[in-house]
Amino acid sequence: MAAKQGIKKQTVLIAIFLSFICGLMAGAGLVIFRSDTPETSVAANSSSAVQSKSNQQSGEITSLETQLAADPSNFQLWTELGNMYYDTGQPEKAIKAYTRSLELHTGDANIFTDLGVMYRRTGQLSKAIEYFDRAIAQNPRHEQSRLNKGIVLAYDLHQPEKAIAVWEDLLRIDPDARTASGDTVRDLIKQFKAQLGGNK
Repeated sequence: MAAKQGIKKQTVLIAIFLSFICGLMAGAGLVIFRSDTPETSVAANSSSAVQSKSNQQSGEITSLETQLAADPSNFQLWTELGNMYYDTGQPEKAIKAYTRSLELHTGDANIFTDLGVMYRRTGQLSKAIEYFDRAIAQNPRHEQSRLNKGIVLAYDLHQPEKAIAVWEDLLRIDPDARTASGDTVRDLIKQFKAQLGGNK
């Protein structure tokens, strides 16, 4: 009897662990796009196209760095460089470029949001929330910053109640708001409310 209970307990713990891992993976997949540019993807079976895109991005980064060497006070170039680092998976460099851009001008909600995403990718969650809040303060109707803030709260900081509140505010702005993967924010809220109800 004790052995069966032990096996049952182990099975439950494994199920909980797998659910947690799936939740983390789902959350990681929700914040991957720049707020001002729709993501474009290359077919997975086209390795030459992927290599071509990578070479093109490397060339654009080199060009921007060269231009900035001659014109270091150009905030637009710093923003473009931050965007390129963002797209090529270099969050630390993106943070530096976006920060430099913001030192040279007041910035906008998109830059604050993208900077928040980069801070999330480097594990600096409080900084991520700070910049999402700055985006919302500058543009109270900015949707991506609210979506991203909720994701960090729910999946990274494990504060689903706060995430739900943020997402409900988002629905007041756009009742049809969706995540980057196409899921509705309304369904996301229902999912977390169901989980919270089951944990009571």
